[in-house]
Amino acid sequence: MITRRFFLAASAASLGSAATANTGVQVSLRPVARPGTPVSPSAGGGLAGLLQRANLRGQVICAVANARTGARLEDAGGDKSLPPASVAKALTALYALDVLGPEHRFQTQLVATGPVVGGVLQGDLVLTGGGDSTLTTDHLAALARSLKSAGVREVKGGFRIWERALPNVKTIDPAQPDHVSYSPAVSGLALNFNRVHFEWKRAGQHWRVSMDARTDKYRPEVSVVRMKIAQRTTPVYTYADKAGVDQWTVANRALGNGGTRWLPVRQPAAYAGDVLRTLVRSHGIQLPAPKITKTRPKGTVLAVHQSAPLSVLLKDMLKYSNNLMAEMIGLSATVARGVNVSSLAASAAEMSRWAAQTYGMTNTKLVDHSGLGSASRMTPHDLVGALVIAHRTGQLKPLLKPVKLRDKNGREIKSHPVKVAAKTGTLNFVSGLGGFLTAADGTELVFAIFSADQETRAKIPRANRERPKGARTWNTKAKRLQQDLIERWGSVYQS
Repeated sequence: MITRRFFLAASAASLGSAATANTGVQVSLRPVARPGTPVSPSAGGGLAGLLQRANLRGQVICAVANARTGARLEDAGGDKSLPPASVAKALTALYALDVLGPEHRFQTQLVATGPVVGGVLQGDLVLTGGGDSTLTTDHLAALARSLKSAGVREVKGGFRIWERALPNVKTIDPAQPDHVSYSPAVSGLALNFNRVHFEWKRAGQHWRVSMDARTDKYRPEVSVVRMKIAQRTTPVYTYADKAGVDQWTVANRALGNGGTRWLPVRQPAAYAGDVLRTLVRSHGIQLPAPKITKTRPKGTVLAVHQSAPLSVLLKDMLKYSNNLMAEMIGLSATVARGVNVSSLAASAAEMSRWAAQTYGMTNTKLVDHSGLGSASRMTPHDLVGALVIAHRTGQLKPLLKPVKLRDKNGREIKSHPVKVAAKTGTLNFVSGLGGFLTAADGTELVFAIFSADQETRAKIPRANRERPKGARTWNTKAKRLQQDLIERWGSVYQS
C-alpha cells in the first residue's frame, strides 16, 4: 500500500530548482578543527573575511548564539531581513505544536444526513474534510469499504462535498507558474497533496494521455482534470478553470515518446469527490455527481479516517519540505485560535503576531506558512531567539532532519565532529538554513543563515520560474557558504 511518505518523497523529488525542499549543504570550504582545539574567531579575517571570500552575489545575513544561555556570539546583519524560504516551516511547526498540540489528529468523514433503512441512505452522503493534508486515494478506498460495511447499498439523496474547514485558495503562490506541483490549491480537503498524475505515451503520430489519482494500489481516472494536446512549441503548459474543471493543454513538441508528471489540482473538493465516487462504485454503490456544499453537514458519521498525530506530520513536513502540509497545518492552527481568515496571508499574519508575542520575533512578517512566497521576511536574530526558547522545550530539534556535511567531492563526512539538525530553504536565488548545531566538544549552538540575490530573482519572468538560468549554480554556492559558516561556528565556539 502506498504511504504518505511515498507521496512526500515524490513531491520533494519533483520540485526542481524553484522548489522549497532541498537536501542540505554540500561542500566544505574550510578545514575542520579537531575536538578540543578551538579556532580563533579572528582566524582568516573572521566572519567578515569568510563572507568576503565566498563572493556570493546578493546579500548574506546570519547569526549564531549559545543554545543554553542565549548569548549572542556572532552575527552579520542579524537585524536585517530576507526571505526565509522553507526555513519558515520551522516556525509553522512551533505554531502548530503550541496551538494544536503534538497528539492532534485531522479527520476526514463520510456523514449521512438521514437514516439508513434497508441498506438505503435516506438523505445525502457528505464527504467532509477536516484539514488532513496527507489524505490519499488509499484512504478514500478505505472509506469506501467502510461505507459498504456500514450497510449502505444505495444513496437516495445527493453526494455532497464539504471543504470549508479551511479557506479555499487556488494556489499557494500566484507568482509561480501554473503547472508546478509545489504550489497547488489549498482547502479543508486535499487528496494526494492536491496533485494529479499526467501520463502520455506515443501512439503512431499521436499520444495517449491519462489523468489519474494513482497510488501503488489504485489508479482511478479523473474527469474533473483534463488534458488536451496542442500543436505548438511553447508554452509547454496552459491552464484554465472551465466551469469547475481543471483544463490543461500541453505542447506536442514537448512530449517526446512518453513520460509522466504530477500537476497541481486547483479544484480539490471536486477532485476528491470524483475519486471517491469511482471507488464507491467498485462496491456496487452508485453516487450522483458530487456537489460542493457551503454548510457543514449534520448527521451520522458512517466512516472516518484519522491522520497520524501532528508530531509525525510535522516531522514529515520538515523532512520533505511539503508546502501543502505547511499551509494546511498553519491554517488549522489559526482557525483553532478562533481567528476567521480567508487567505494564506491573513493566517500568516496571525502566526507572525503569535511569533512576536511568544518569541519576540517583532521583525518577522510572513505571507504564508510554507515560505514559498518571496515577500516573507525574517531576521537571523528573530529566528535565533526563537530557537533558543525552542531548545529549552525540546520539541523542535527531534523533528528536524540531520544536515550532512560533505567534503570537496560532495561525499558525506560521516565522522565529522560537528553535528547539525536544521531546516533548509530554497527558492530561486534565495537560500536559508536555520537550526541547531553541536560543536566539536559538545557545545550546543543555534544559528540562522539567509542569503538572497533579490535583484536577479525579480527579473525572472513568471513562466521561467521553475528552472531559471543560473539559479542552480547560485544556490549551490550559497549552500557551500552555509557549510563554511557551520564549520566555523562549530570550531570557534567551543567551551
